[in-house]
This record gives sequence, C-alpha cells and structure tokens, in this order.
Amino acid sequence: MTRLRALIRNNRGFLALVLLFGLVRTALADYNPVPSGSMHPTILEGDVVLVNRLAYDLKLPLTDIVLAHLGEPARGDIVTFSSPKDGTRLIKRVIGLPGELVQMRDKRLSIDGKPLHYALRELVSDQVRPGRSLAALRVSEGLGADSHQIQWLASISNMPDFGPIRIPAGQYLMLGDNRDDSADSRYIGLVPRALLIGRAERILVSAAITEDWSLRPERFGKSLYR
Repeated sequence: MTRLRALIRNNRGFLALVLLFGLVRTALADYNPVPSGSMHPTILEGDVVLVNRLAYDLKLPLTDIVLAHLGEPARGDIVTFSSPKDGTRLIKRVIGLPGELVQMRDKRLSIDGKPLHYALRELVSDQVRPGRSLAALRVSEGLGADSHQIQWLASISNMPDFGPIRIPAGQYLMLGDNRDDSADSRYIGLVPRALLIGRAERILVSAAITEDWSLRPERFGKSLYR
C-alpha cells in the first residue's frame, strides 16, 4: 500500500491529465476514426471526426447516465451511436425522426408521403474495396430547403425497398450516405435515443489508409455540413 501511495504521489500530474482526458472525451467532445466507406462521399476511410457529445445529452462523465437532454437530433445530422444489434460504434446520418412515416422505393425516400428531391451532381469512380472501384452517382438528396450529398453505386440496382414504417417515439432511422454499401437501419434496425453518443461536426485529420497512408491536409478541419 505504501508503494502504491508513493506511485500515485510521484505521478499525480500524469494521472490528473489522464483523468481530465477521460472526463472531456466521455462528457464534452470525442474523436472517432472512420475505418469504412459507408459515408462516402461525405466521410472517407481514414478521416478522424470531431464529435460533440453535448449536442443532445449531458451525461455523467465516464458513464452513459443522462443528466439532462440538451437538444434533439435533426434530419441530416451525422451521428455516432452504439449499434442496437451488437454495440459496435457506428457513424451514420439521421434520416427519419420519431413519429414520421418513412419508406424507400428504388433507392428513393419519401417521408410522410412527400418524396425527397434528388438531383444528379456527378459520375465518379469510387473505391469500394482496396484494388476495386465501381462507377458511382453522386446525388443531392433533400426535403424542402435541407439537402445533403449521397452516393449510389451504378452497378448495384437491387437494394431492398423498405416501409412504409412509422418510427416510434424515441427512435431514429439512420442511413449511410453510401447507400449501396452501408450496414445501417435497414440491417441493424432503428436506433433508440439512449444509444446516441454525439453529433459529428468536422474532420480533425485524415490519411489515405486504403492506399499509402499519406496525409490528406485538404481535409483537415473540414466541416461535415455546409
């Protein structure tokens, strides 16, 4: 016990720094490395995103105990959350809100009977796996004045339709921007509010992890929104 007290006394500064880092990361702000391409073109493999943990809830540091609700997720928010299927941390976009009636037909969404607007932006070649690329359509998707960019893989046309589904209170429908290559609410189910971690805000740093690991400085500090 004496040796333990001496160890703590001699390393108080370091231990305080570790504790402070833990408090900040679990209660205020976090960072999230992204290993997959499910959010192309908005987020790339190798992006490290800044997550605002105070966007929706104030939680007791180092726990998932909610002390206060600070805000509500909005359609278009990019959110980190724990998968309701296996607890894996995921990052997707909020598409369907509690109480809404959502359906997808031929890759196109409608909400409460109103079709979302789609406009072609560009045709690109997108790397879906190391050494394999497919033609991809970059499309803007929006309802009213709100829009964001998504991607459809041109060679994949048989993605399953779903709905109409009425989203229960306290749950959200999450989709990846890379609609044909994303394990999202179509596979893991709706996401309860209690599993939300925070709102992703911007890219901190980025490296081409599927290529040569070179840095991508043009992505440093880039906002995930307009």
